[in-house]
Amino acid sequence: MKRFILLFLLLVQYNSYSQDTFLAEKPPVFPNCETIAIDSLQQCFDRNVFEHIYKNFKIPQRVRDEAYKGEVVVLFEVDTTGQFRVIYIDAIYKELKEETIRVFSTFPKIAPATYNSRKTYKQYSLPIKIPLINQAVKTQDLAKENKMSKLEQQSKTEFDNVNVDLKTFEDKAHNSQLNIQFTHSDYSRFDRSMNLVGTNSHTASKPFVYDEVSKYYDFKAEKETLKRQTDTWAGKKLWNEHLVQLQGKDYWFTIDPIFDLQVGKDTDANFSSTYNNTRGVLVQGGLGKKFNFYTSVFESQGRFAQYVNEYAESLKAFGPDPAIIPGRGIAKRFKTDSYDYPVAEAYLSYAPAKFINVQFGHGKNFIGDGYRSLLLSDVASPHPFFKINTKFWKIKYTNTWTWLKDVRPEVVGDKAFLTKYIANHYLSWNVSKRLNIGLFESVLWTNSNDRGFDINYLNPIIFYRAIEFETGQGAGNALLGASTKYKWNDNVNIYGQFILDEFSLADVKAGEKSWKNKFGYQLGVKYFNAFKVDNLLLQFEYNRVRPYTYSHNTIVLNYAHNNQSMAHLWGANFSEAILIARYRYKRLFADAKLIYGIRGLDFNDGTDNFSYGGDIYRDYNDRPFDTGIKVGQGIKTKTINANLQAGYLINPASNLKVFADITFRDFNPEAETTTTFKSNTVWFNFGVRTDLFNWYFDF
Repeated sequence: MKRFILLFLLLVQYNSYSQDTFLAEKPPVFPNCETIAIDSLQQCFDRNVFEHIYKNFKIPQRVRDEAYKGEVVVLFEVDTTGQFRVIYIDAIYKELKEETIRVFSTFPKIAPATYNSRKTYKQYSLPIKIPLINQAVKTQDLAKENKMSKLEQQSKTEFDNVNVDLKTFEDKAHNSQLNIQFTHSDYSRFDRSMNLVGTNSHTASKPFVYDEVSKYYDFKAEKETLKRQTDTWAGKKLWNEHLVQLQGKDYWFTIDPIFDLQVGKDTDANFSSTYNNTRGVLVQGGLGKKFNFYTSVFESQGRFAQYVNEYAESLKAFGPDPAIIPGRGIAKRFKTDSYDYPVAEAYLSYAPAKFINVQFGHGKNFIGDGYRSLLLSDVASPHPFFKINTKFWKIKYTNTWTWLKDVRPEVVGDKAFLTKYIANHYLSWNVSKRLNIGLFESVLWTNSNDRGFDINYLNPIIFYRAIEFETGQGAGNALLGASTKYKWNDNVNIYGQFILDEFSLADVKAGEKSWKNKFGYQLGVKYFNAFKVDNLLLQFEYNRVRPYTYSHNTIVLNYAHNNQSMAHLWGANFSEAILIARYRYKRLFADAKLIYGIRGLDFNDGTDNFSYGGDIYRDYNDRPFDTGIKVGQGIKTKTINANLQAGYLINPASNLKVFADITFRDFNPEAETTTTFKSNTVWFNFGVRTDLFNWYFDF
């Protein structure tokens, strides 16, 4: 009510700020306005008042901490002696009222207003914009204004108006085209919500964008539940908010630091400790409602468990660099026994229509409902990709084109790594409210005959196998696959995959276990809210891939990148069983994982140099026999990987976590060589990290 009374008084009795004055009335005059024409005195007075406020007003710390945006309305007068006096202040903070009184007390005494040449008081109201801007820009003296067009006058206030456009930050990421950072642990929190019987969701093609998940899971409610009460700026940034968060009329962005600071102990290593030291920055935001961007830059040094270091060095690329850190990229030597491995990931995401999302970036993708994928996985290091997700009716159709590298010395030309390409189609169809079926096809090719990125594979709806025949069977390597998921009820999902690299019906009928039958399959089950315990997920998964799957007689056409598989971490010629348990309570989390597997490895001892089908980088024509092929042939190796991790989510906005984990690994081959030998490892680890990606150490 008091605002309406104030407004009425201003309109009826007083001059509103910056209005034109009658010539019989002369406004108060600052000393630097004494030579100004009388019809410009009011503008000169306005400008001096605003400049004084802009130079002297100090935003109180509490107002800064709470990122307040608004204004302070002041009713003041210049009395008959030329003294400024505050009459009334409208502001939501006591500190703003106190600061306004202080600033007006610093105004100098000036010549008072006159009416018919008699001294009189003059009352004004003005808004003080918070955050502070120089409002004097809007009241330039007439001499300058008369020389400017209206458009020029508007343009001179454009920069200050950018600040005026700033709004209270809302977390617009939750309904955006940004990807939800893909980690198996974090995705488990909304897995059940997306898989309720009757939903029309598609959960195999990952990562998800927020816009498709927000229909099933309330991110805003989750944020409020996890919010930690604090009144300080530092407390809010540590526990609840992005370090920098800015929002305007049609844009927003956030900036967060990235940390992965770990220290640990490997009982099998001959060095004192393991560590990882990652620092970086993550920037993400949006322009309008349909366009989003993301970039993260990591600078890292690390020394891992002995078996990880050995595996990283076995992946070594051509050149002086000693290793490829699995899942991250090429590493150079740091000190004497550590690695330095910078990584950058980024993408642009755009939704030109409700049913389509287009992304171009440098990162990873995943297809499947399980912990592993036999179709497309995220175990290799980041790479360029272009992806189109199209969703309509009961269909989600994903097209992905990727640019990969073969970094082995034998394929390097002019000291440059060999480039190869993969084009994938994945069609997901909800047959009923319980059953989902997915169809997958992939083709990989290189720049043979200077074909470059073959335009034949740009068509998003073409059958790749037919194109492979058209361009020459030796010109590419095609894979076919399928997936399925059945919702037994709201709490139980059964899922599976099948990958087919090559198949000969005649050889199957012969029953001789031909090498030509290159395929693999996956079977799994998820139990949500297990045993009626909220947020407890139990998962069992079995994977089996026959020898020589994913490999090719043209060895550059293997399904791999940077010496790592683009499907299962172990390549081929293996079987494994996985048990997983995940639990979350508010900000606390715990994950347990047990993997038991049988693998078949090559001897490579100078006497037996055959390929037994596990190493997908080898030519499958180097096999020792054509029939009697079985999983685990070669050096039969039993592997046990177990991991237990628990932690606390420090900041949900940046996904910063503190954690501790313990890993047990028993690697037990039936025969030992210079590259294959028994090891038994217990690796303790703890630290703090910004959890942004899956990192697999269970090889």
